[in-house]
Amino acid sequence: MERYVLFLLLLLPFAGAFVSYLTGKKEEKGRILTTELTVILEFVGFLLLTLTFFALRAGGFRQMHAACPGFGLGLHLCLDGFRCLYCLITAFLWLIATLFMREYFEGGKHQNRFSFFWLVTLGATVGVFLSADLYTVFLFFEVMSFTSYVWVAHDETKAALRAGSTYLAVAVIGGLVMLMGLFLLYDMFGTLNISELSRRVVLLRAANALPLSVSDGCAVSRTRLYLAGGCLLFGFGAKAGAFPLHIWLPRAYQASPAPASALLSGVLSKAGLFGVIAVTSSLLLYDRGWGNFLLLIGIATLLLGAVLALFSVDLKRTLACSSISQIGFILVGIGMMVLLGTKNGIAARGTLLHMVNHSLFKLTLFLAAGAVFEKTHRLNLNELRGFGRKNPFFQAVFLTGALGICGIPPFSGYISKTLLHEAIAESQAGAVEWIFLIGGGFTVAYMLKLYVALCVEKNPDAQRQKEYDEMGTHFLTRKSRAALAASALPILLLGLFPHLIMDRLAMFGEGFLGSSGVEEQIFYYSFANLEGILISVGIGLFLYFGVVRTLLMKKEGERRVYADRWPAWLDLEELLYRPVLCTLLPLIAGSAARVLDRLTDGIIVLLRRTVYRDSPIPHERSEGNWLTDTLGTAVDDAGKIFHRKTDYKHRFAVLYENLSESGMIIGRSLSFGLFMACIGLILTLLYLLIS
Repeated sequence: MERYVLFLLLLLPFAGAFVSYLTGKKEEKGRILTTELTVILEFVGFLLLTLTFFALRAGGFRQMHAACPGFGLGLHLCLDGFRCLYCLITAFLWLIATLFMREYFEGGKHQNRFSFFWLVTLGATVGVFLSADLYTVFLFFEVMSFTSYVWVAHDETKAALRAGSTYLAVAVIGGLVMLMGLFLLYDMFGTLNISELSRRVVLLRAANALPLSVSDGCAVSRTRLYLAGGCLLFGFGAKAGAFPLHIWLPRAYQASPAPASALLSGVLSKAGLFGVIAVTSSLLLYDRGWGNFLLLIGIATLLLGAVLALFSVDLKRTLACSSISQIGFILVGIGMMVLLGTKNGIAARGTLLHMVNHSLFKLTLFLAAGAVFEKTHRLNLNELRGFGRKNPFFQAVFLTGALGICGIPPFSGYISKTLLHEAIAESQAGAVEWIFLIGGGFTVAYMLKLYVALCVEKNPDAQRQKEYDEMGTHFLTRKSRAALAASALPILLLGLFPHLIMDRLAMFGEGFLGSSGVEEQIFYYSFANLEGILISVGIGLFLYFGVVRTLLMKKEGERRVYADRWPAWLDLEELLYRPVLCTLLPLIAGSAARVLDRLTDGIIVLLRRTVYRDSPIPHERSEGNWLTDTLGTAVDDAGKIFHRKTDYKHRFAVLYENLSESGMIIGRSLSFGLFMACIGLILTLLYLLIS
């Protein structure tokens, strides 16, 4: 029964995609209803699973397993606390974005295509989170990457297609590197099952068999383990948007439709983090070298995303760069989870809760940005000034997402950031703690910049400001407003009841994250914990008034406008990746190919002149073959008897050449191949009938 439940929930979106596409060929309303019904059923299914099969017990959460042979090593699924929680969040986010999507795409193009890939990507993402082994993760991860490419390139503008090509290139390269890591792991351990890998590594460490041991006849060394883990981190980190593989993210989020941007940031990036956590918790949980490496990547990602967001003057690009920064916060949490060893309960809890929170924040903020773009078709902050001045509903929704991501109490972001901050404090890493607080200050600064531009400042164009004011509260349909409200409400509820809701949610993931648990209750609103957010807010206000309002603004006539001060030459994609991948590597590979080609030709010529010398042919016909030559000679000789001058030798040779050429053309054609296959099939059937 368990097997059928898991596969039903896995296959439901794929089936819904085909039904939606076929229905949409005839009727748009049928496509919309099919898409919404599929997502609703998926959400209800995981909600019932959460309520029915995952009641908290002393021994943890009850697991469900399912397997399907074929597809190479087979598909293996597992549903535990962490997987159940993130499948439920995935279904919830997809439901809200789908409800918002109807109004957003009204009158748009290629909606049938988008809906098809929308549901297929849902199925692939659920497949990633349900995977019990890394091979199954890889299969669904690649499907998810290729189908979500359609989201990025949906508008088919030059910018969208370029963003899509970068997204696809990173996905393909990441997938190939990830596959190499899977080969190495399977060679070392003989399995890719996540739980089994964890068990074998624990046994090896208990026996002090690392850094060098033998498992099932295969050498397992720390170097090979690092290499395999590094390859997998490359692939998963590319999808998460970790530095330095983040290059696709700002353009992809900016080019995608708002519902797609919300899920790319809120869910698909978490699929990458799921892989990072799976590799870390199963292979290198207490390895300090791995923990420090993750910590460095997290810090770089955190700071780079924060700086890019602060400099941006585009609404969606700011939110996209913010996603990079928040992924950095989560990677810092994973690094701390490794470095704290058996006392990693707080770090694991903060990591999981910030993943959940970030999914909710970006759903709310990107859908709000989508509402802005839908009504204005603008994203530049200078043009959007004053959009929400007389729109209290928009202000409330956007402010909820902004305060949540800044970590301001009583919103949910405060809880997860407090846990991460406390974990860093426990590790006594003073420099990392200050980087964490400064990163939080950057978050406050760029979100304050967005809120002031959208909801406080007046637009210099009086006519445009009048248009914005006239939109009022009813600038969206009731369904879209309900979707926005439903996305923002959990951010407040989770923050108001941290012990009742968030602590229990965190317990869902303790087993998967390798957490030791939290023994004592945490007093979130103690002064010691509030002190951290006060420091971040102070840094944020300093950055806003000291940097944004001065250095990042310029005077145009009698007004001050937001200026894009980020140097164009610092674009890492244009500065490094495209020159290397599109120019340098082809040049090196082409030069090497030409050298090898000439070397091979030289060796062949040398051999023919020395060892394999050409021998003279005693008689070489100028045309035809021996048969045409013999028949032609005989006919010509017979003609001489009757005193006739004939040249049948040449005629037969020409006929032979024509037949040979026709036979070659026919033999190379598809129809000839099909004809021969048909003959072979008939002969096989006759043989079976006779025997």
